[in-house]
Amino acid sequence: MTLKTADVEYIAHLARLAIDSEAIPHYKHDLSRILEFVGQMNKVDTTNIEPMAHPLDAIQRLRPDEVTESDQWRTFQSIAPQVEAGVYLIPKVID
Repeated sequence: MTLKTADVEYIAHLARLAIDSEAIPHYKHDLSRILEFVGQMNKVDTTNIEPMAHPLDAIQRLRPDEVTESDQWRTFQSIAPQVEAGVYLIPKVID
């Protein structure tokens, strides 16, 4: 698929990009090649291909879910500038 200059200008307008008129031929060429490649990929028969979440068969190593710190809630409550009923009070930001 070969794009026209008007197509590139329209795409740039939609993307809110300012493109120099002398750069348009480069964008036209590059975008046309990208669209041709996408067209080639669309022609590939993928009916028997199972979708995959990741191209590698990597297994994520998970650590055991263990408590590593003690509960310091009372300490944090005692040093907070303002606390009421166990919650931290902060200054109002928006009216």
